[in-house]
Amino acid sequence: MDEIAPGSVGSLPSLSLRLGQAVFSTAALLFMSVGVEFYSYTSFCFLVTSMGLLIPWSCFLAVVDVYSLFLGCPLRLPGAIILIVAGDWVLSLLSLGAGCATASVVTLLLSANGYCSPGVCGRYQLSAAMAFLSWFLTASTSLFNLWSLASLRLL
Repeated sequence: MDEIAPGSVGSLPSLSLRLGQAVFSTAALLFMSVGVEFYSYTSFCFLVTSMGLLIPWSCFLAVVDVYSLFLGCPLRLPGAIILIVAGDWVLSLLSLGAGCATASVVTLLLSANGYCSPGVCGRYQLSAAMAFLSWFLTASTSLFNLWSLASLRLL
């Protein structure tokens, strides 16, 4: 088996990064939406929407990683890797924007006394933190796959 870039599609580090994305995105979605009225603020709806897009993307690519590991051959198709890199870039920017927007609204709600109870705002803060962690993992997989694409072009 040829040497592949660490973290590229079909490797064990990629699987762990994808599972981390799915876990943190699910946590952000659950902290935001379970038992809390998130739909009164647009940035919270944006976070729920972006995490709702990131969860199936991460789970699907985790299944691709498991399949590649099971077969013992990593994904080496440049066209597929370009699509994965583009999807990761778009979703990482969405999750970064959603995390920043949520954090700014939570900061505003906390500074204006009486708009948000500490328990509810704490859940909003946890959701924003999970979105940032999800962004970090998504951006890293995007860079790893871009590195893998560059190494494929050189072969």
